[in-house]
Amino acid sequence: MDVVRTPGERFAALPDFPYPPTYVTFDGGDGTMLRVAVVDTGPADGEVVLLLHGEPSWSFLWRRVIPELTAAGLRVVAPDLVGFGRSDKPTDPAAYSYAAHVEWMRQTLFEGLGLVGVTLVGQDWGGLVGLRLVAEHPDRFARVVVANTGLPTGDTPMSEAFLAWQRFATTAPAFDVGRVVSNGTVTALPPEVVAAYDAPFPDEASKAGARVFPSLVPTAPDDPAAAANRAAWEVLARWEKPLLTAFSDSDPITGGGDRVFRRVVPGAQGMPHTTLRGGGHFLQEDVGPELGRVVAAFVAATPRP
Repeated sequence: MDVVRTPGERFAALPDFPYPPTYVTFDGGDGTMLRVAVVDTGPADGEVVLLLHGEPSWSFLWRRVIPELTAAGLRVVAPDLVGFGRSDKPTDPAAYSYAAHVEWMRQTLFEGLGLVGVTLVGQDWGGLVGLRLVAEHPDRFARVVVANTGLPTGDTPMSEAFLAWQRFATTAPAFDVGRVVSNGTVTALPPEVVAAYDAPFPDEASKAGARVFPSLVPTAPDDPAAAANRAAWEVLARWEKPLLTAFSDSDPITGGGDRVFRRVVPGAQGMPHTTLRGGGHFLQEDVGPELGRVVAAFVAATPRP
C-alpha cells in the first residue's frame, strides 16, 4: 500500500499538548511497514488507561482528559489510529477496513507495547475498535468506559442523518477536518485548536482514512463487519468486569446509546453511570476534565482482584 507521513513541523505549535509521541512499527498486512504514534505518559507503574479516539480526530482530543488521569497516578496510553494524527496514512481508501483497524491496534497495543490490565476509554470509533479488542482479547482488559460510542451490527437501521454524513464524507469536494470536529462540540473551539485538528492532513491524499471511516460503520446486516460485531456483543453479554457508561447530554449521534450497555452487560450492573452535562459529541473538548475525573474515580473504586 502507498503510505504518507505528515511532516513533523505540522505539529510544532499544538496548544496544551506537550506529549511527544513514541512509535510502534509493524507489518500492515501486505509487507508495508506502518508506524503508529502513541502518547504514553504518566507513572510507568500505574494502571493503564487506554484512550481511543474516533473520526476524524486524533490523540490531541484527549489533552484535557490526560492531566486528570496522570494526577491520579495512572499511566495513559493514547494512540493515533492509522490514517490519523501522527500515525502513517495509507492513501488508498481500499486499504482501510473495520477489521484492519482492529488488527492494527492489536499489533500496536499488545504486540508492540505489551499492555495488560487495561482500562479502555473509547469514544466514537474508539469504542467501535476498542470494544472489538475487548471482546477478542478479554484477558488484556480490566475495565471499560464507553463514552458517546456504540457497537453497531447493521441489524438496526441507522438514522438518515448518519447516512447523510457517510455520503458527505466520501463525496464532498472539500473535507474540512477542523470544522467537522468543531461542529461536534457545544463550546466554540479557538482557532489554534481547530488548526490542531487540521494539522495531520496537509493535503487530500492524507485524508483517505478520514473520508472512508464513516462508510466502514456496519449499516446493514450483511456488512463485512456485522458478524464480528455480533460475536463481540455475545462476549459483552457475559462480561462481568466493571463497565461504566459516561455519555454526554448533547450528542445527537449517540444519545441514548448508553442504555443498551447498561441493559446487556453484566459488569455494568451497579456501576455509577453518569451523564456529563454540557458535552457534545466530542465531549473531551467540552467536558474533558470532568470525564477524566470520572474515569479516575472509576478505576479507584473498582480495584483489580
